[in-house]
Amino acid sequence: MTVKPTVLQELPADLECERLPRHVAVIMDGNGRWAKQRGMPRIMGHRRGVDVLKDLLRCCRDWGIQALTAYAFSTENWGRPSEEVEFLMTLFERVLRQELREMVQENVQIRFVGNLQALPQSLQEEIARSVELTQHNQSIRFTVATNYGGRQEILQACRAIATQVQQGLLQPEQIDEAVFERHLYTAGICDPDLLIRTSGEMRLSNFLLWQMAYAELYVTDTLWPDFDRKAFYQALSAYQQRDRRFGKL
Repeated sequence: MTVKPTVLQELPADLECERLPRHVAVIMDGNGRWAKQRGMPRIMGHRRGVDVLKDLLRCCRDWGIQALTAYAFSTENWGRPSEEVEFLMTLFERVLRQELREMVQENVQIRFVGNLQALPQSLQEEIARSVELTQHNQSIRFTVATNYGGRQEILQACRAIATQVQQGLLQPEQIDEAVFERHLYTAGICDPDLLIRTSGEMRLSNFLLWQMAYAELYVTDTLWPDFDRKAFYQALSAYQQRDRRFGKL
C-alpha cells in the first residue's frame, strides 16, 4: 500500500465511533471519465482508482470499520473492449502480488466473491494465495467482488439448495433466510450497512442484491479517482444523520 493519506488520518471528532457502519461497500465508478477529462487513456483512471481503494482500505481500518467490500469487476464488464479487460486482469494480478506482503503485515484479511473459475488461471492462483496467507488476519475484512453479479449469485444459491432438496438432505420447509445466506458467495460476512457509489450514477448495477436489503445508499458526483478521505468522511457524516428503523417505528 504505497499511497499515503494526506488528510484526515484520525477519525474526525464529530463522527461517533459507536454509530459507524460495521461494513461499507463501494461501487467505484468514474475511472474512465476521470481519465478522459484529463486527456488520458482509460487505463490511467483504473490505475489511479487502485491507489484510492488502497487508501480507503487503510482509512477504514484506522477509523474502526470492520469490513470493506469493493465492486472490482462485474459479470457485465466482460462486454468492455478486450484491451481494457485484459489490462484489468493484469492489473488485479500485479496489485495482489505487489501488495500482499504489506496487507499481511497490516493484518488485513482478503476475500474474493464471484465466479472466480472464469478468471485467468494465473490470477486465480494469486487470489488463492492471498486468501490463504491472510485468512487469520483480523484488523479488517477486505472483500473484492470479481466477476461478480448479484442475480447470478442468487441463482447459484437456488441451484445448490435445490440439489440438496433433490438429494433428500434438506426439506423445503427448512429453507429460511439463514439457509439461503449460507449458500451465497458472501456467507459469513455481515451485510453492508452503507453503500457508496461514486460518479453520480443512481443504480445498484447488480451488486449485492440480497445483501443490500437494508443498506443506506450514498451517491456522490465525485469520480472514484478523486474519492479521498475527506469524501469518505462526508459519506459517513451523512450516514450518521440517517434514522435506521428497519421498517419499524
